[in-house]
This record gives sequence, structure tokens and C-alpha cells, in this order.
Amino acid sequence: MFEVIENQLRNNDPPETRKTLERLVGGGRARQEAIRLIACVLATELFTVMKSESPYDNARYIANLRRLPKLPFEED
Repeated sequence: MFEVIENQLRNNDPPETRKTLERLVGGGRARQEAIRLIACVLATELFTVMKSESPYDNARYIANLRRLPKLPFEED
């Protein structure tokens, strides 16, 4: 999971991963904590794909990144 995120950061694809990391670190979180939060979003997206047998939804992934530090499975 962490390797996928590091690849996203290295390739800037999607760019929202890097923006999210910078936002979280800029807000006072340690880099590793920010990476773990991003990993939670990625894991949630992968779980949704497997559970519903639907394709990966980049828009949903990005929307969940933008909500961090609130996790996708937390109630509003």
C-alpha cells in the first residue's frame, strides 16, 4: 500500500496525492502519519472496488483525499 502511494507521489499521478500530503504535513502532521491517512483512503477505495465489483473510481478517491484527515468511513 505504501509503495503505491510513494509511486503516486513520485509520478505525481494523481497530483491530489501530493497536494494532500503537503496539506497534511503543512497542517502539522508528521509525513509518516500523513502517508498512513492517505493509505486508509486507498485501502477504502480498493475495498469498495472488490466488494462491489465495480471499477476504480478516481473521482471518489480524490474526493476522499480532500476530506482528510477525516477518514472515508467516518460519519459526518
